[in-house]
Amino acid sequence: MADSYSFVKGGKLKLKGSKHKKHKKSKKRKYEDGEEVPSGSSDVDMSDIAQHGGWWVVSKLGQITGNICIELEDKRYMFAQDNGRFVLGPPREAGPEPEEILTAVKVDETKIALKSGYDQYLSVGTSNLVIGRSMAIGAKEQWEPVFQEGKMALNGCNSCFLSYDEDEDVVCASKTAGDKEMIRIRSNVLRDTDPKLAIPVEERGSLKDAEINYVKKFQSFQDRHLKISSEDKSHLKKARLEGSLHESMLDRREKMKADRYCK
Repeated sequence: MADSYSFVKGGKLKLKGSKHKKHKKSKKRKYEDGEEVPSGSSDVDMSDIAQHGGWWVVSKLGQITGNICIELEDKRYMFAQDNGRFVLGPPREAGPEPEEILTAVKVDETKIALKSGYDQYLSVGTSNLVIGRSMAIGAKEQWEPVFQEGKMALNGCNSCFLSYDEDEDVVCASKTAGDKEMIRIRSNVLRDTDPKLAIPVEERGSLKDAEINYVKKFQSFQDRHLKISSEDKSHLKKARLEGSLHESMLDRREKMKADRYCK
């Protein structure tokens, strides 16, 4: 089996016993400067990531890309066999083994395809068994990740959710998602960073807001009135693209002779 793995590449969710609830607005933590924490990096459980060898839990469809693994129970992942079938793997203390790593491919806005280390795509076969024996992506090889109330399930082509049976074979057999159908998809792809982090706080927002922010920061306020340049702002757009917005605004404030830091 080790030889076979030498080429391994590093519908609505129906919850059993639960009623449909309206989504509440989530409370996001904020940076010290008042900017919201990006959704892709908020509330990250670093201890959980460390316990799973650096593999973190995805929370939205866009994060399911590249190398992933499917955790069916705590530290037990979906394990690929050389006959194309999948079983529940043994407990792992340092993340998934190569046989437990899949490659996720986006199909459309709601569905993905999954490829095993044997370079074959996953589908649902007879007796609802999950198998990896397809060489191309068709209708049967498409999977729909479903997120609801902080939980996740994976819907197969037979409209059943992925889970495992009493023999620990991976199956898609239930039309509704109970506790056994709740899974975690983990990724080791580097998480997205907030693009605003590289932009000075004062320059986040419109050009008008940016200029006001700098005036508030540096103006002496002797007469308690903001003194904003009346010159056309068209050249500021070019300065922002060139990365010289701060210098251009400094020049505008210098002309106003109200900035205690200007010459």
